[in-house]
Amino acid sequence: MSDAEKGAVDTFLEEIDPTVFLFGALLTVGVIAAFFVSPGSVESGITSLNDSLLGAFNWALLVIVFLIVVFLLFLIVGPWGKIRLGDESPEYSFLSFFAMLYSAGFAAGVVFWGPTEALFYYDNPSPLFGGVEGGSAEAMTVAVQQTLFHWALPQLAVFTIMGIAIGYFAYNYENVPLRVSSALTPIIGAENLDGPFAKVVDILAVFATIGGVATSLGFIGSQFITGLDYQWGINMGNAGILLVVTMMTLLFTTSMVLGVDRGIRRLSNFNMVLFVILMFATFIVGPTLFLILLGTQAFGGMITDFVSMSLFTGAGAFGGGNPEATNWMNDWTVFYWAWALSWSPFAGLFIARISKGRTVREVAFTGIVATSAATIPWFTFVGGTSVWAHHNGVADFSAVMAGEAGAEVSGFILFEAFPFGTVFMIAFMILVTTFFITSADSSTLAVSMMTTGGKARPSSINRIFWGVVLGMTAAILMILGGTGSANTLQQAAIITGTPFAFVCFIAMLSLIRDFGSNYGQVLLQDETVLVGSSTKTETEPPTGPGGPVESDDD
Repeated sequence: MSDAEKGAVDTFLEEIDPTVFLFGALLTVGVIAAFFVSPGSVESGITSLNDSLLGAFNWALLVIVFLIVVFLLFLIVGPWGKIRLGDESPEYSFLSFFAMLYSAGFAAGVVFWGPTEALFYYDNPSPLFGGVEGGSAEAMTVAVQQTLFHWALPQLAVFTIMGIAIGYFAYNYENVPLRVSSALTPIIGAENLDGPFAKVVDILAVFATIGGVATSLGFIGSQFITGLDYQWGINMGNAGILLVVTMMTLLFTTSMVLGVDRGIRRLSNFNMVLFVILMFATFIVGPTLFLILLGTQAFGGMITDFVSMSLFTGAGAFGGGNPEATNWMNDWTVFYWAWALSWSPFAGLFIARISKGRTVREVAFTGIVATSAATIPWFTFVGGTSVWAHHNGVADFSAVMAGEAGAEVSGFILFEAFPFGTVFMIAFMILVTTFFITSADSSTLAVSMMTTGGKARPSSINRIFWGVVLGMTAAILMILGGTGSANTLQQAAIITGTPFAFVCFIAMLSLIRDFGSNYGQVLLQDETVLVGSSTKTETEPPTGPGGPVESDDD
């Protein structure tokens, strides 16, 4: 072994946190290995636990995510928004910062679900809109409204709150590392960030990131392979799946090793340009005027019904209500929130990594407003065109809505109906691939940071190791998808995501506690006593505004 290789290995061994690295790796690899040993028993066990958690905590996920959205909106307009993460200038331009945050957070899911999600709500609207019949003209607007709600503010909010909390405590406190458990600094104490509770949080963060992201990347990879089969009749088979994922793994690992500036930043900028081009091309080729009218009404409906959509539980399992309403809410809204929460450790850590020098207001605005400004037109134009095309017989998505064909085929059915459909499909597949790469390399960078105790630039060996693990996991999920095991690991990620609802909530409380102590209360006076009586004794009545009014009577 050369001196350079020895140096790289020594650097890798010195930088890792042995507890988080070993337990995170063993837990992740162990779950995958268990599928090969006994997929049926593991699947049934995880499904049972998943159902129990949804039954007990579905309301908690709805309430916590809603409160986080409200808090972030307050940070944008309130006095705490001027607080800065660290004392340096921002490392990236705002457009690059926005592109990386959007690409790394959930853009791969946006591309995957863009052409297809509104179709399911069109066929089976939310029970909240009880008077809307599935397949009707009115269902078209409700479908896009529900889609905008799921992909605009709430999912982004859980990423953003973690990013602000991790970044604030890491950059504004001494000896606080850049890792997930740092978001809880005021609660557990800076001196306990190497304690057992913090270690458990970081280990769960590694598992949630690998399980959650790999499952999503497996779906994105399946979309790419489906496109090859649908358009050109290329049936890849298991060997082809391994080949495609191997090539994608090489691409995102190369991008990751190049670093944030040369790799992720440049590819994210390219993603956003292609994303905007494809979105507006769909808008122009599709039913343009209808999309304007549809988007205006759907956006207005989302704003008007935001609170009721956020807190709708169906109340079906109790009180003699309709259990189908609760099941619908669990299958869609609660599923999405739990899924986003399983991504929140990696997305939050990556957001913190690229947010140094920015104000809390900037990060909150970019995280939930600027990104929503990109997401809302995409789902309106692409999703709205899919619903319009099916409703008017331009394209047939019946097999997708009936579950006979996978959701990944919707984009290809849609673009096939366009003039120059092959060009649209090729652009769509390129976008799927590049978003796959940016999501994978940013999540792998985040896991590398988690397993090094918060090092902002982990060694290449560390990043390559987790890149290979992530790529292998995605390939296994795609191969096992036919047996239902992919769905099982997806449920495992949801199980991991549910505890992170409470981690995100505690992170929000940590920020409120610290901001209130150091930058002034915004609701109550600093000396307010909530319970009991004040220890201060007034020696004389106060004068001035609010004091006793003097009388002219003797």
